Amino acid sequence: MLQRRLTALFGCLAAALAGSLVWLAAGPLPAQAPEAAPQPTRPLAPGVLTVISPEPKQGETFTGPLPIVELLARRSELEWTPNFYPQTQTLLEKAKSVTFRREIWNLEFSFKPLRMVEVDVPQPTGRMQRKLIWYMVYRVRYLGYELNPKPEQDQWGNVTFPSTQPVNRQSRRFFPSFELVSHEFNKSYLDRIIPAALGPIQRREMPDGPRLLNTVEITSVDIPLSDNRFDRGVWGLVTWEDVDPRIDYFSIFIQGLTNAFQFEDVAGVYKLGDPPGTGRTFTSKHLQLNFWRPGDTKFEDEKEIRFGVPVDNDPAEQQRLNSIFGLPERLDYLWVFR
Repeated sequence: MLQRRLTALFGCLAAALAGSLVWLAAGPLPAQAPEAAPQPTRPLAPGVLTVISPEPKQGETFTGPLPIVELLARRSELEWTPNFYPQTQTLLEKAKSVTFRREIWNLEFSFKPLRMVEVDVPQPTGRMQRKLIWYMVYRVRYLGYELNPKPEQDQWGNVTFPSTQPVNRQSRRFFPSFELVSHEFNKSYLDRIIPAALGPIQRREMPDGPRLLNTVEITSVDIPLSDNRFDRGVWGLVTWEDVDPRIDYFSIFIQGLTNAFQFEDVAGVYKLGDPPGTGRTFTSKHLQLNFWRPGDTKFEDEKEIRFGVPVDNDPAEQQRLNSIFGLPERLDYLWVFR
């Protein structure tokens, strides 16, 4: 009996050793795909999450042709006539028309309905004040397909960029800025980090889901590449306080969803001796979300907040409503440079 047991044990050890040798011969195991980011265990009802797809454009991968004003201001130092190649190949002539190219990336933005919550907010005096907080729960995802200018060289050695090629990275970062702008009053509100509001909002929106990150915390998190199999989106929370209750028409401008930008040098502003970039203005690409609320100032109710521009059957009234948002036509959202 003991001999049979020892024989069986030896057989098991031999089989395990053989399996180990096969594993060693085959080399290390392939790298596993990163796990999906924690998602809400309670599924969201259809239509609760509004998804805004990125809208990259090939024209955003370049700026120009533009003159380099810092070099043109030194015309007397750079102007000369070459003996063995064309005048157009000198630094001064090339500086008159330069095209700046760059890679463009984008993030997908999704959000739940804009809501309100009352919380006790600590004040500098040490007292607590009951405040109505406006907030939005959102998700950002990186879907890849970045636009990268693809250089091509012709038979004469000239390099052109006739197209772009899609590129995927492992992850991207989101450095957001949220600004709530009233279209009726000269008022705007940057987001505020309100720790007292996080707990009540988390318990209400995602009690069993991922922790909602504020606009500072989310900047330190890598947003992994998502695909059809894995949703690796990151969830965030943006809050505003002391919003004027009279506001009926407003927009939320979101910066940080793309690195697309534009710049312009106003003619005659830069002078020789000025710091580089003097007079240069930059505008970055923002997502503009439009909202309206037909409520009053006494009883603010989150159910009165509607996403988009109001719809009216009267063309004249619809045009007036569009003009309130500064739009030529009715648009619930749009991408703008500002």
